Amino acid sequence: MGDEKLISAEEVAKHTTADSCWVILYGHVYDVTDFLSSHPGGSKVILQLAGRDATEEYDPIHPPGTLEENLKPETKLGKVEPQTLVNATKPAAEEERKETQGPPPMETLLNLDEIEEVATKQISEKAWAYYYSSSDDNFSKDYNNRVYRNILLRPRVFIDCTKCDTSTTLLGHKVKLPIYVAPAAMARLAHPDGELGIARACGAHGAMQIISNNASMTPEQIVADAAPGQVFGWQLYVQNDRAKSEAMLRRINAMGDRFKFVCLTLDAPVPGKRELDEKQSFRSALKVAAGVKSADEPSRPGGGGVGQQLFFGTAADLTWKVTLPWLAKHTDLPIVLKGVQTHEDAWLAAKYAPQVRAVILSNHGGRALDTAPPAVHTLLEIRKYCPQVFDRVEVWVDGGIKRGTDVVKALCLGARAVGIGRSALFGLGAGGQKGVERVLEILKAETETCMRLLGVEDVSELGPRHINSRMVERDIFDEGAGLETFGLWDKVVSKL
Repeated sequence: MGDEKLISAEEVAKHTTADSCWVILYGHVYDVTDFLSSHPGGSKVILQLAGRDATEEYDPIHPPGTLEENLKPETKLGKVEPQTLVNATKPAAEEERKETQGPPPMETLLNLDEIEEVATKQISEKAWAYYYSSSDDNFSKDYNNRVYRNILLRPRVFIDCTKCDTSTTLLGHKVKLPIYVAPAAMARLAHPDGELGIARACGAHGAMQIISNNASMTPEQIVADAAPGQVFGWQLYVQNDRAKSEAMLRRINAMGDRFKFVCLTLDAPVPGKRELDEKQSFRSALKVAAGVKSADEPSRPGGGGVGQQLFFGTAADLTWKVTLPWLAKHTDLPIVLKGVQTHEDAWLAAKYAPQVRAVILSNHGGRALDTAPPAVHTLLEIRKYCPQVFDRVEVWVDGGIKRGTDVVKALCLGARAVGIGRSALFGLGAGGQKGVERVLEILKAETETCMRLLGVEDVSELGPRHINSRMVERDIFDEGAGLETFGLWDKVVSKL
C-alpha cells in the first residue's frame, strides 16, 4: 500500500462525465465509469457526485463491504492527495446540511410528535424526505393513525391497578414490551449510530427488533453486542437473483442465536409512488445533464428517489405455491409474513402454520398502495370472518402508532405485538440511541397508564370488552368471508 499512487483532487474533478467518471471514497479514487449502467439507483445518482468526494453521501446508506462486492480491484486508481482536497470536491449534501443548535435533553420530549419535530431539525432534507414520504396522496399513512381515534376505550373502576405487566412472548421468546421496532431502512441517514443504536435501545428495554433488508449496516455489526436474550428478526426482500437472497439467508442462519425468525415482506413487490422522496432526488438530478442516461438503462419514473433505488432488483414474482417452499428450503428459522392486508390472505397464511408462525398486518406504513386499509381494519375483518386465524398464528401489526392508547387498542383487537418504524428512525435522528430509548420509554409509560386506567394489570387480559370499535366496524369490508374456494390450498400445504 505504500506504493499506492497519489492523485490530486484537481485531477479527479476533470472526470465528471458518463465517458469518464471518477469519485473519491474514504480517501481513495475510484473509476466507476463501467459501473454506471449497473448501479441500482441509475447512473445519475453517481454522476451528480462525479469528480468529488462522495464519502459523506455514500457512507450512511451502504454497509461495509459494498465497494468490494460491486467494484473490480482495478477500479481503485490510488489515494487522493489530502492537501489538494477543497470544498469544491465535497458533495452538495454537505453544502445543504441544516444549521442546528443540537437537540434538547431527551427527557424534555414528552410524546412522539415532539421527537419527530426535533428530528426534523437535525437530519438532512434527504433523510427527512425518505423517512416521512408515503405514496400518492398520503391517505393510508394518515389514516393508519387517525383510525385509532375512532376507537373508544371502556375503563373499569374499583379495580386494584397497583401492578402492571407489559411483558409478553413472541414466537415463544420473552420480551418486556408488546412493542417492537419494525424493519426501517437506512438508519444511518438519521444518525451515525444507525441500526446498532436502535438495537442497543431495544436491548435496554427488552424490545424486539426486525432488522431491515436494506439496513445501512451489516447484520453482523448490528447484533454483535446484543443483550442476553435479545430477540431479532431479519426482514427479507426476495431478489430477482435468488442466489443473492440465499447467500444472505445463509449468513442469517449462521447467527441463529441472535435471529429468531425471517420476516418475508409481501406488501411492496414494487415501490409505491413516494413523491416527497422523488422530489428530493430531482433537486440533485437536475444538476446532471439529461443526456447522460445510457440507452440500456431502465427508466425510473419519478426520478428514482431513495425508495426506488432500494427496490431495484426486488422480485415481483412471489407466490404462495412457489416462494414459501423455496424459503423453507433455505432456512429452518420460523417464517413471519409481513404485509397482510385482507382477511383472505390472513386465512391463507394460517393454513401454512406451523411453517408460518406469525403474520404482520401492515400497509407498508402507507408507502406502497395508497388507500390500502389500516391494520385495524384487517384485525376487525379477521375477527368477523375467520377468528380461528388467531389460534393458528400470532398476529402482529404496524403503522400509525403514536400513543400507548394506540398500542392497547390494537392488543384489544387481538394483536400480539405492535410495531413502530418511522418513530424509531425519528428517535434516532433526534438523539441517537438515547432518542430511540426515549421513544420506547414514552410508549411503555403511556401503555402502562392506559392499562391501569382500564383496570388491567397484564397485557394478556386485554380484549374486545375494553374498547368500543363500532365507528370503525361500519367501514370494514362487508362482502362476505369468501373463504370457501380456498380449500385447494390444503393440497399445496400437504406437500410442503
